[in-house]
Amino acid sequence: QVQLVESGGGLVQAGGSLNLSCVASATGFSINTMGWYRQAPGKQRELVATITAGGTTNYADSVKGRFTISRNNAKTVSLQMNSLKPEDTAVYYCNARARPQALIVTRDYWGQGTQVSVSS
Repeated sequence: QVQLVESGGGLVQAGGSLNLSCVASATGFSINTMGWYRQAPGKQRELVATITAGGTTNYADSVKGRFTISRNNAKTVSLQMNSLKPEDTAVYYCNARARPQALIVTRDYWGQGTQVSVSS
């Protein structure tokens, strides 16, 4: 019903940049907030950045000033990551909060994740 496809992960040196992209296929659904979360081995998944349908953004303190989330399309979200640090190494997951157009219940949907590795 809702499928998210991520791309753009890879390996970079500290101080480098990456751009992640997520495209949603959600026919018959209305997508509200989209965002990015990340999870490192042995650690809990944490919020990186979110953006609402109206363009309101929210960032984790650890990435403010370095990452930028954008949403030029209602079903497409990107994450520009600059000044990357080794601490940013994790699997990054695309998230979308969506509901069937005829209903009021909103559910979370997740992509498969893309690996981001930053070497020191």
